[in-house]
Amino acid sequence: MSDQTVRVWDPLVRAGHWLLVIGFTVAYVTEGDPLFVHVWTGYAIAVIVVLRIVWGFVGPRRARFTDFVYGPAKVFDYLRGLIGKRAPRFIGHSPAGGAMVVALLIFLAGTTFTGMMTLADAGNAGPLAFWFGNEQVAAARTAAEAAGQEYRYRSPYEEVHEIFVNITLILVLLHVAGVAWASYVHRENLPRAMVTGVKRAE
Repeated sequence: MSDQTVRVWDPLVRAGHWLLVIGFTVAYVTEGDPLFVHVWTGYAIAVIVVLRIVWGFVGPRRARFTDFVYGPAKVFDYLRGLIGKRAPRFIGHSPAGGAMVVALLIFLAGTTFTGMMTLADAGNAGPLAFWFGNEQVAAARTAAEAAGQEYRYRSPYEEVHEIFVNITLILVLLHVAGVAWASYVHRENLPRAMVTGVKRAE
């Protein structure tokens, strides 16, 4: 690292970012088939989200929410400036980038939680089975299987889960577009910075 560069992102932030990219992609593509891949990927995403939230309070400066969470006025001012190619450059997350981090964490948490609710209701399984398990559905499935019949049940939580998934996907696409545009405006390869952890100093 030279005098012209500065280390910004710590290993946990970088690893968590790319693992969430991989995890969300795998979970979205599998769509529950095979179910165990979808379920365990969801668990992994949930753990990473929890760790990132905790790290946002106890991690190094650039990882903390206090470093990149701004009010709505600051976020929209930055976005207007970015569109007009005159937004100031931030060493850490920009106001819009910080808002996106928070939004993605919220909706990834909602996605995984509603996914576990669906698993509990439809399969009487998973960590939320104690609260959302449906013994009637489990009994009906067992009876149908014993009779050699196929049992179909769509949990009402599944629709909520899909809403969270679709909103998260929209946020991801907006995030990618925003990163691409900010990289162009600030003449900086932001995806590479999230790999190396290093950005130019000024």
